[in-house]
Amino acid sequence: MISYRVSKARPEHLACLPAVERAAARLLAGHAPESALTETTSPETFAKAQRAGHLWVVLADETPVGLAYVETIEPDSVHLEEIDVHPAHGRRGLGTMLLLHVCRWAALQGYESVTVTTFRDVPWNMPFYARLGFVVVPRQDLSPALRSVVQDEDRRGLDASRRVVMCRGLRYNCLHMMRIVGCWTS
Repeated sequence: MISYRVSKARPEHLACLPAVERAAARLLAGHAPESALTETTSPETFAKAQRAGHLWVVLADETPVGLAYVETIEPDSVHLEEIDVHPAHGRRGLGTMLLLHVCRWAALQGYESVTVTTFRDVPWNMPFYARLGFVVVPRQDLSPALRSVVQDEDRRGLDASRRVVMCRGLRYNCLHMMRIVGCWTS
């Protein structure tokens, strides 16, 4: 039986993360351009996020099989830049565990919300976040920082018309939900 846990990423985990990213991206074949399916986060970006305490991994025993990292793009909110689970470990609640961990961390740090961009029309993307309390932010209500995220994704080949920005308020939702599902982790 494999034992899974969420942990802050350590320097020795970083080399494993691009393989997780590429494997998870293949699930979007037919939904995202090939350039997005082969793109990985730079080692420098992961190292910076790890040093800042903004990068977490799901460990299968001691091997990273999932990751999540956030960026602070606004004073009261963090943006979930990426969340991935290797498909060989999919359908076990690991993405949910990671996302709830990020929400708990953000709430404990005093942030008011977590934002994310995702595909509007991929059957498992937007509904996943909606089930966990994220709501769509209408385009006209996007902050300049979130508009910049959407524009950057569009430049990288992710059609903005197929993307959606979602937000989850934290003060009550996240801490309450973590208690319900028992996801208090390190």
